Amino acid sequence: MTTREHDASVYEQVQESSEFQELKRRFRRWTFPMTVAFLVWYLLYVVLSGWARDFMAIKLLGEINVGLIFGLLQFVSTFLIAWAYARHAEKKLDPIADKLRHEVEEKTQ
Repeated sequence: MTTREHDASVYEQVQESSEFQELKRRFRRWTFPMTVAFLVWYLLYVVLSGWARDFMAIKLLGEINVGLIFGLLQFVSTFLIAWAYARHAEKKLDPIADKLRHEVEEKTQ
């Protein structure tokens, strides 16, 4: 068996392992709903900007209106999602990924 064939079989074994499947499940279980939630939130902003102009133009504080607040909240929500994902990955994904990486490194040496 050549090195290339050996490496491929190691990766195939890892991919079929229950730990790798768990890693994928945990990743998808967090990212898919969060992606959908953010896209709905962004689409709401776009729809309101286009079709609810009177609502978006309501002044809240001086010249600051609802549209500006919603626009700024897009940035805030992006940073909050990135922070939440980093915490999720550190606690739930990284330990499994590190274990799998060490196993692959041991088998490919």
